[in-house]
This record gives sequence, structure tokens and C-alpha cells, in this order.
Amino acid sequence: MTVSTLEETIIRTRDVSVYYGEKRAVSNINMDIKRNSVTAFIGPSGCGKSTLLRSMNRMNDLVPSCRVTGSITVDGTDINSPNVNIEGLRQVVGMVFQRANPFFKSIYENIAFAPRFHGLTDKRKLDEVVEESLRKAALWDEVKDRLRESALSLSGGQQQRLCIARAIAMQPTVLLLDEPASALDPISTMKIEELVMTLKDEYTIVIVTHNLHQAARVSEKTAFFLLGELVEYNDTSKMFTSPDHEKTEAYISGRFG
Repeated sequence: MTVSTLEETIIRTRDVSVYYGEKRAVSNINMDIKRNSVTAFIGPSGCGKSTLLRSMNRMNDLVPSCRVTGSITVDGTDINSPNVNIEGLRQVVGMVFQRANPFFKSIYENIAFAPRFHGLTDKRKLDEVVEESLRKAALWDEVKDRLRESALSLSGGQQQRLCIARAIAMQPTVLLLDEPASALDPISTMKIEELVMTLKDEYTIVIVTHNLHQAARVSEKTAFFLLGELVEYNDTSKMFTSPDHEKTEAYISGRFG
């Protein structure tokens, strides 16, 4: 039977555990994430949600004491295989962090830098990549006359959308968003959420958030983590109305966390 693209699993974890030295931060995670969907990771601080997220494009490789066991596949490829090119993986699985981290360069160069580094030198094509990426990040109309200005001249919310545009420029399949709106004001947060809803038509998005209302607004699936374990992974609508696990209900209702 042919499975439709919308229902196809793109990220699959099997018995994934993550250790920092002897400490196990994530324990035996099994989940399937569907293509062109938004999945939210929720749970109290230190529960392992960002650790798992960073494992999906091997950002944890940058931590010397970190090791990952189990299997994580993206589009059928075991990303922890020794044959996997990590730079190539991070083009396919882009990441945006909690705090905007634009390069100390112009708005234009923030977007053009990586495509140019990877061999795109044609000025016209670079211009097209920059414009398309900024349009997809809902930022083009705000910066099209300021492309040569420093990215640091942008507001915090604009800088975060610039970082999303920078990830989009590499034509990823998956976007990992680690609390992308936690440092932003309500209006900027709303723009980020609107952007997430738009981008899911082209990308698979996994978002870590402490904001339960945000998870409810933007995601189709929600995963609730506690003490490094996946307590419940369910349709968001069900999770927030009639969760299967009493710990989930206690967290969502505000009894802890």
C-alpha cells in the first residue's frame, strides 16, 4: 500500500537514550514524526526535550561528554552512522535556537553566507535565494530596502525570523526550533507562530516550547517529557483535552512544572 506524503514518517527514533558522561538525560525514546507536520515537545525544564531535539541533527556532537544510543533515522537514513556527512545532515535538518544568533554581517550576507560557502557563486541566483528565504520567513517586506545594513540593527523578533530564513536558505527538509519565541514580546511571538503554521506546508517542524498555549496553537502532535522520559505522545487536540496519562493531565493543568 502506498502511504500518502502527508502521512509518511520522516523522523523515527527507536530506544534513543542520551548521556552526558554517566548521567542519562534522555531514556529510551520511541516516536515517529510525520512529514509536513508540526510536533511540539513540552515538559518542565531539564526534562530532556531540547537534548532530544539537538540529537536530531547531531548538535550534541559538540558536547565532548555526550553520547547517543539507539537509532534516529531521517528519511530512512541512520543519522548516527559513521558514513553520514554531518554538514550534509545539518543542511537537511536545519536548526534555530532559543536566542537569535545572527552573524555579525549584513542582512543579505546572513542568508547568502552558507549557500556561497557550499558553492553557489552566481550573484543572480544568490539574490534569488536571499529574497525567497526572506519571503518564506515573512521578513522580505520589512527588510528589502535594508539588505546591506547589519543584521544586528533588526529587532529581536526580526532577528529570529532572519535566523529561520538563514536555515531555509539551505533548502532543508526538517526545521528544529528550540524555544524560538521564548525571548520575544507577544507580537513577535505571534509572528513566529504564524510563520510556523505557514512553513509546515513545505517543511517538517519540531518545536520545543515551555508555552503550553503555543504548543496547542501550532502543533498537530505533542510529546510530553518528564525526567528524561517520554510520558505521552499524542494528537495535540487530545493531549490538551483528554490526555491518556495522569502525569500529562497534571502538567497541562498546572499542578506542577
